[in-house]
Amino acid sequence: MLNVNIIAVGKLKESYLRDACGEYSKRLGAFCKLNIIELPESRLPDFPSPKEIENALAAEGKLMLPLVSAKNCFSIAMCIEGKQFPSEKFAEKLGKISVDGKSVLNVVIGSSCGISEEIKAVCDLRLSMSEMTFPHQLARVMVLEQLYRGFMILNGYKYHK
Repeated sequence: MLNVNIIAVGKLKESYLRDACGEYSKRLGAFCKLNIIELPESRLPDFPSPKEIENALAAEGKLMLPLVSAKNCFSIAMCIEGKQFPSEKFAEKLGKISVDGKSVLNVVIGSSCGISEEIKAVCDLRLSMSEMTFPHQLARVMVLEQLYRGFMILNGYKYHK
């Protein structure tokens, strides 16, 4: 069974988002061993300078680095410049991870400012959910839902229709 780590910067503030994550986490238990790792978000002023943002991303990246660079893992950086896949193609990617001998899938969700370039460079794949903009807090729910959908597709269920 694949180990899946959601490495997310920050905590979910809204109860409805925590509830949705809880529901998908429960459903994913049939397909993988899920672990949600919440890393602290760097504090920034209301109008941060580019240098302040860069320093914050670097600090968050130092916490991520040991997780995404571990052996036998496949790491995905969720970022706007990443590739976009239809759900069926994402499911194929999930299936290939285990076939390729990887026992851990890391999905990195950065802060509202993104993910450091260092972490993106270490990750095996840069993935984008859409060209549209979504609330940062919603990203974790969307990732969990797509993982669940992908595992359902891999296992021949009709959830994706």
